[in-house]
Amino acid sequence: MSATTISYLNSLLDYYTPSSTYFDKARRHRASIETRLDNRLGVSEMFETGSLRHGTGVWFYSDVDYIASLKGARPTPTTALSNVRDALKDRFPNTTIRVSRPAVVCEFASGDETVEVVPAFAAPSGGFWIPNPADTAEWMKSHPKDHNSWVNKSNEKHSGAAKKLARLAKTWKYRRNVPVSSCYLEMRAAKYAGEQSSWILPMDLFYFLRNLKNVGLAAMNDPTGLGSRFTACSSTSNRDDALSKLDTAVSRAQKAYDAYMDGDDATAIAQWKLVFSQ
Repeated sequence: MSATTISYLNSLLDYYTPSSTYFDKARRHRASIETRLDNRLGVSEMFETGSLRHGTGVWFYSDVDYIASLKGARPTPTTALSNVRDALKDRFPNTTIRVSRPAVVCEFASGDETVEVVPAFAAPSGGFWIPNPADTAEWMKSHPKDHNSWVNKSNEKHSGAAKKLARLAKTWKYRRNVPVSSCYLEMRAAKYAGEQSSWILPMDLFYFLRNLKNVGLAAMNDPTGLGSRFTACSSTSNRDDALSKLDTAVSRAQKAYDAYMDGDDATAIAQWKLVFSQ
């Protein structure tokens, strides 16, 4: 039996959904990381965040992400990142450890067990200050726990459409090497899915990509009303690159949509395969 457009997209989702145990090896490093940071810098709390925590991780590409809320006075973002990097380099001398704002990336097992640690400082009014990816001199306000709850709430509509859409958008990002924030894509996807009165995956995936193009990957207000705006890219050059690749994706998605509406699943699938570099 020939594949349908919907079955193809669902198979793509199944393929890139990590198993419940896939990242267990990376998570094993948490205790030693937290202990080292606590001994060197002081840790108020450390918790998992990001796409794996939200249920939007992409197999093979997503890392394990932690927020490390540090004690003491808040220095510059660059100093905080350097302090975390240097503390972990001393503890894990045979591991590649580097700064990739807003996190310190630890490439355990030659990158097969990658962990990202975001230095943070608790804000008196709630949430955390984390390094701003788009401005090396600034902190940005983040409420990761509230954002997780908001995504979960949006995901209640249409049988989990928000997280499916976020995972497909991130799959496109990774497969096409698009320099756009995964968090931005996730929040945009959750906002889009939560606003729809109906849902058909091949149609809404196209509409969502087109919406990203129409807004020009503009910064997005925090939908919880608590934190800083979500920016799509860390630099102007990255934004230009991302918009160019988005334009190509939307053009192919338009052809996939038109073919789907005409009942031509073979052509629709061929176009989606181009979108996802398959």
